[in-house]
Amino acid sequence: MSSELQAQIRATLQNQGLSVPSLTWIQSAMPNRNPLPPLPVLVATIKTRLLAADLTTPGLFDSPSPALPSNLGNPEVKEVKLPRDVPVQVLDIDNLSKSKWDQVEELEAIARGEQTRGREIIRLPTGGNEEDEDGGAVSQGAAANANAANSAAAAAARNATHRLVLQDCKGQKVHGLELKRIDRIGIGSLNIGEKMILKRGTTVARGVVLLEPTTCAVLGGKVDAWHRAWTEGRLVRLKESVAADARG
Repeated sequence: MSSELQAQIRATLQNQGLSVPSLTWIQSAMPNRNPLPPLPVLVATIKTRLLAADLTTPGLFDSPSPALPSNLGNPEVKEVKLPRDVPVQVLDIDNLSKSKWDQVEELEAIARGEQTRGREIIRLPTGGNEEDEDGGAVSQGAAANANAANSAAAAAARNATHRLVLQDCKGQKVHGLELKRIDRIGIGSLNIGEKMILKRGTTVARGVVLLEPTTCAVLGGKVDAWHRAWTEGRLVRLKESVAADARG
């Protein structure tokens, strides 16, 4: 791979808001084809593989690596600002606005493929009643109830507060807390292993990263094995916790 092509790939990734991986890693992520595909296809392939990679992979970034400051998790430090952009990956997510049982139901709905329910189109009748395709009456009240339920779910999502466990390229872990709502963050919409950029100037208070739309960019991606294990394990842990609370 020519040095000019390497520079083009790195520049394009940087322009897309990604932390630039090392040339060695880029070379390893290149498709095994001769001739190579066009630049946009190359960049898309490398970006996909970067977002699916474990950030702690040796050699992923050049030295010095874009890691969090080593004392960031110290709860005795009242407040600090990140001195640079830092890529992190999501290891855990918790909705602090929902009860454990509500979260059990949410995860079970996701497993059944019902997570998009809040975006369903409800067919409203033009009169007091209208017939559905099977000849059954669809009442105006039922449609209104469905709309109300969807509106309530959307409002709850807008007002939710999530706590994340984030990990940098050195393996350091830190909690992130939504200070202001970030639409991409949510159980069922944010993947385990998904990549984020904590931008320069992000506030860390008492060892917790305060997440805001202006300082936190969700990039996408997923580590499939992590996400599958988290989903299965979290549902079990929540059910056990609910059962323990009921016994107590």
